[in-house]
Amino acid sequence: MPSPARRGNLGSMLQKLGTWAWIGGGALAAIAGMVNAIGYLSYSHQAVTHLTGTTSLLGIALAQRDLVLAAHLGGVMGAFFAGAVLAGYLIRRQTLRLGRRYGGALAIEGLLLGAAALCMRRELSAGAYLASAACGLQNAMATTYSGAILRTTHVTGIVTDLGSSLGHALRGMEVDRPRLRLYALVLGGFLFGGVLGAVVFAATGTDALLYPAALIFGVALAYTTYAHRSRA
Repeated sequence: MPSPARRGNLGSMLQKLGTWAWIGGGALAAIAGMVNAIGYLSYSHQAVTHLTGTTSLLGIALAQRDLVLAAHLGGVMGAFFAGAVLAGYLIRRQTLRLGRRYGGALAIEGLLLGAAALCMRRELSAGAYLASAACGLQNAMATTYSGAILRTTHVTGIVTDLGSSLGHALRGMEVDRPRLRLYALVLGGFLFGGVLGAVVFAATGTDALLYPAALIFGVALAYTTYAHRSRA
């Protein structure tokens, strides 16, 4: 948990976040939940929105000298890393500011997910790599626009902070309620996205990735339009 001074800074920052940032954070978490559910349900059964389990599987593969599997898992991790590098290159700074290149970054994520869907249709490993790159881009971009407050493609840290904050509340300590509401929004969005992803996959198979790709393009368009009107 952050120090009291750090928690105060986070609370102040959250109070300054516009409605667009709250809506965007929830939407991005839901899209990530969809992508991860589809990745699990596809032929590769591969998590693509986070790397904890993938890192453990890579260690197991190396211990068992399964070099083919190790190369695949390393590819997933490398793709996620490359997506994060791309986000850092595009966004440049970590301070929230309307008008940064979030729209362009989101459009690239949509293209990556669309390409991943086409590869998964043919059961190509590149599908998992492209989806992982898209999630690495989104996760790094979300960290950037929110000042490193949250990440939208996994919820381990969020659940940890929610549990720790509940423990503090039970002790009668002060908790940062705006930050917890934002975390709850992201957690709920990711869970809802997982449900939606499973429903869509049951109906369309690996083409289900086309739906989060379309949603990302929608978010990119909505953000770009809002940013343009706000500057006018």
